[in-house]
Amino acid sequence: MAWFIIARTLFVAAVGYSAFQIQPVAGAGALPNIVFGVVLGALIVILEIRLRNTSVPHMLGAMLGGAVGLGAAKVLGDALYWANLDDGRVVFLHSLILLALPYLGLVMGARRGEWLEPANLISLFRSAGPRRRYKVLDTSVIIDGRIADICETGFMDGTLVIPQFVLKELQLVADSSDSMKRNRGRRGLDILQKIQKMSGLDVTVSDMDFPDIREVDLKLIELARTLQGKIVTNDFNLNKVAQLRGVEVLNINELANSLKPVVLPGELMKVFILKEGKEYNQGVAYLDDGTMVVVDNARKLIGKTIDVVVTSVLQTTAGKMIFGRYIDAAAASQVVTPPAAAVADGRPRPQIPPSAAAAAGK
Repeated sequence: MAWFIIARTLFVAAVGYSAFQIQPVAGAGALPNIVFGVVLGALIVILEIRLRNTSVPHMLGAMLGGAVGLGAAKVLGDALYWANLDDGRVVFLHSLILLALPYLGLVMGARRGEWLEPANLISLFRSAGPRRRYKVLDTSVIIDGRIADICETGFMDGTLVIPQFVLKELQLVADSSDSMKRNRGRRGLDILQKIQKMSGLDVTVSDMDFPDIREVDLKLIELARTLQGKIVTNDFNLNKVAQLRGVEVLNINELANSLKPVVLPGELMKVFILKEGKEYNQGVAYLDDGTMVVVDNARKLIGKTIDVVVTSVLQTTAGKMIFGRYIDAAAASQVVTPPAAAVADGRPRPQIPPSAAAAAGK
């Protein structure tokens, strides 16, 4: 860091000394020329600091775009040789072309600088084939950890993209003074290390950044849009914002909800009553996947494993809730055994107690 400060100071002093020797401001004296050189050198240093976070492909794109724009301006200016150069409008037109075309080339080249990355350059010369599918991971899904299990099963195809700004955010969380945040950050880094060691999985760390955008979520959306990929997250707000901006999202929570076992009204299940419910004479139990089961007539059976009959299933954005009714042991032993045809497809049909079957027959 000290070396950069010394180099910048020497550069500003050199520009000021050059202005003192050459006298660019004619007739102004030595001091105004020195001040002019120092200010000019300071502006160049500020520009260098602003460009420090810009990726190399974007800088190369800006340089190539500016050079192409300058060449086009030269060609177009030479093509107007027949115009009367004594006319002020013609001179203004020449100046406008010389300024506008390099500027447009500079801006457009900087915005499309990702095409200068090696992977994109190689794809220009390859024969048409399946396009790489990018999955951009956000911080929440990395800390959650379930993404590693999904990748290990082989369900996550394509290229997993880990942005550099997400790694930076994970490092900040891992260095937090709060022990809980610190443990979550270290867990996220361990998950990333585990994913990178998996064989047959394409993982890349992207250096693409968007200095004009401060929020990490908006940077993720812009990165996914640039790569034409999808965002992998379990953040509800990021999911909604990305969908509003036209970016596809893979939500781990939605995947987990869709993989929960299907329960139909009338099925019999065994549950452990953990606590009492909000309504009168209700008990609450949980399945292995965390699904809440609300059981009527089970308030006095807290701490026991009982048989219940499913009465209804409620699907919400937060998950699934199952409502059931407690049946005693005598009624459970008289459950009608499903016929062989009912399990021919490998999945048992709902088991209905005789009393429920008689009521349905009526």
